[in-house]
Amino acid sequence: MRAPDELTEDAAALARDIADLAGKREVTVSVAESLTGGKLACHLAAAPSSGDWFRGGVVAYASEVKFGLLGVPQGPVISEDCAAAMAHGAARALGAEAAVAVTGVGGPDPQEGRPPGTVCFAATYDGTTTTRTQHFDGGPEQVLDRTVLHALQMLRDLLG
Repeated sequence: MRAPDELTEDAAALARDIADLAGKREVTVSVAESLTGGKLACHLAAAPSSGDWFRGGVVAYASEVKFGLLGVPQGPVISEDCAAAMAHGAARALGAEAAVAVTGVGGPDPQEGRPPGTVCFAATYDGTTTTRTQHFDGGPEQVLDRTVLHALQMLRDLLG
């Protein structure tokens, strides 16, 4: 298990990679996040030249925000379908060409029958949307840190 400082350094390095790729490709990026509560956007906003390529983020913590603002269809919010709709909704709402979204259960209690540590991801760019579900061990803070890291990796891979 990586130390929290190492995870933060890894996330910062990934955000720099995303900044480089977004700048080279002239791509704008947005995020939609639920359980991470803005942590993902913080890493991207701190990356070099973020004002040129980072459009912003939507923290859609409540299900009603996902349904209303991001256009997620009614139903379970801890699903890859929800994450994909969140990514598309963020790109549309913020005028970005690429987006990454996360939704899941940070813990300590289950939600929608899903155990703590269950996280659904989606990244979209240039007509391609990738989704995946991961399970992370640890308490809520560890789950959130690993969620941010994984989301940044997905976005970097999709842009690269």
